[in-house]
Amino acid sequence: MLTLKFIQENKDEVIERLKVKRFDAAQIVRDIIELDDKRKATQSAADAKQAEMNSLSKEIGMLFKQGKIQEANQAKAQTAELKETIRELNDVLNKTTLALDGELVKLPNIPHSSVTPGNSDADNVMVKEGGALKPIQGAKLPHWELVKKYDIIDFELGTKITGAGFPVYKGKGAKLQRALISFFLDEGEKAGYNEVLPPIVVNEDSGFGTGQLPDKEGMMYHAAADNLYLIPTAEVPVTNMYRNEVLKEEELPIKNMAYTPCFRREAGSWGAHVRGLNRLHQFDKVEIVHISHPDTSYQALDDMVAHVEGLINKLGLPYRIMRLCGGDISFTSALTFDFEVYSAAQDRWLEVSSVSNFEAYQANRLKCRYKGKDMKKAELVHTLNGSALALPRIVAALLENNQTAEGIKIPEVLVPYCNFDTIN
Repeated sequence: MLTLKFIQENKDEVIERLKVKRFDAAQIVRDIIELDDKRKATQSAADAKQAEMNSLSKEIGMLFKQGKIQEANQAKAQTAELKETIRELNDVLNKTTLALDGELVKLPNIPHSSVTPGNSDADNVMVKEGGALKPIQGAKLPHWELVKKYDIIDFELGTKITGAGFPVYKGKGAKLQRALISFFLDEGEKAGYNEVLPPIVVNEDSGFGTGQLPDKEGMMYHAAADNLYLIPTAEVPVTNMYRNEVLKEEELPIKNMAYTPCFRREAGSWGAHVRGLNRLHQFDKVEIVHISHPDTSYQALDDMVAHVEGLINKLGLPYRIMRLCGGDISFTSALTFDFEVYSAAQDRWLEVSSVSNFEAYQANRLKCRYKGKDMKKAELVHTLNGSALALPRIVAALLENNQTAEGIKIPEVLVPYCNFDTIN
């Protein structure tokens, strides 16, 4: 969330810049400032009454020593009244602080200056296009027909076991999944990422820290008995490794990656565009996460974009990079680049990665800071993350774009991982 100090010092800028995200912040900003003024006034009054009571308590002891019993008892009666006043003030203070926190989390992150206004993904800006479309001889089968033809993914069996959106990967389909995960992790290690294997369920504090709660409860699977949430992305547990931490400046940047299954309810999703692997409730993904110094976070973002682009290039897929507009960028992000790969049989672009800089927005929720030797106080870090990569639509594009009369050709970089070059 935005810091209170930033809102107070830049209230007009906050209101104006959030219009790019199609968010009217005027009333919330006014409420935040009024609640903070009330909080400070209440705290000041409580402190004054506490100081008065402390002084009176010392006076009572002296009066008893001097044998002035009546005056001492009168003073004790005054302290009882002061205690009640302080209790009432603290109650107001707690309620005001809770109300203030409730308003602060309503404000989205400020978009970067390069984010353009827009209403939806149709208004996103293409910044780069790469890869070549491969000619396909004969009929172009969509991946949901290809997986049935070669018996490598079974959607019906997954529906039987669990429900729609939980496919079963079989034979070469399962090996292709494992090959992609290993390939992405190995490439991440070459790029300096440290691999971690985090839990795939998180508590409320973790969900709040990265912005999934209280904003996206409806998209997450909730284990109500234990009040734990299945992760929608490894971003959540990996970033929360640094919640409530003060890092040394020389430790930055910290670069982690993780493979995890991910779970999303995707409530309200239907239609042809979500068929097959296009949208699942459970899927595999390798995530990259940066904890960065504020001065270098946009260079880190460029490096992450280049890393993801390199992966897609090595897989030989046609792609384009989109800068998200204000109407499509997430609540927590300052700047996001989406990667889309071309699906030959569906004749459409499929999003396979989002790479985002959250600046200090998540760090303020996480209370993740850094401190250098010459710094008087710790400052908030910047956090970034990106998919590198999400598997379902990558698999869909690989199957559709590489289909031949002899079978589906596997990209050369994956052959050492799966030990076959054709699915037939």
